[in-house]
Amino acid sequence: MQLINIKAEDLVQALADNTRLRIIRLMVTTHEEVCLCELVDSLQEPAYKLSRHIKILRQAGLLSSQKDGRWVYHRLVSGPSYLESLYKFVQELPDTNQVYHRDRTHFQERMALRENGRCQIGILSEELKVDNK
Repeated sequence: MQLINIKAEDLVQALADNTRLRIIRLMVTTHEEVCLCELVDSLQEPAYKLSRHIKILRQAGLLSSQKDGRWVYHRLVSGPSYLESLYKFVQELPDTNQVYHRDRTHFQERMALRENGRCQIGILSEELKVDNK
């Protein structure tokens, strides 16, 4: 087990961005590990942007990642009681514009496409795919 030194200011700074807050809120609400393509389709944000935000969340000690074949799965770090309290706080934030509700709906639809509990299809949103030509 790897010990992570988490600083309070890094946690607060990591959650000070709307996109990062949406990522954490989605993961707290669903308790699922996710790959980047599932987040892209769920949040309707480009992969390069979400990748940058995931890196910040990992550096702050909120996410851990594990590679499985060509996919990298991200999950919430759990254990310390202060993180559990933080996650509860994030989950209870108001959703005045229904952004979190839409994210969760897209996420549930996207997760239904998994095979054997794993992502197999990559990014589905045509407008968010990167043209590699």
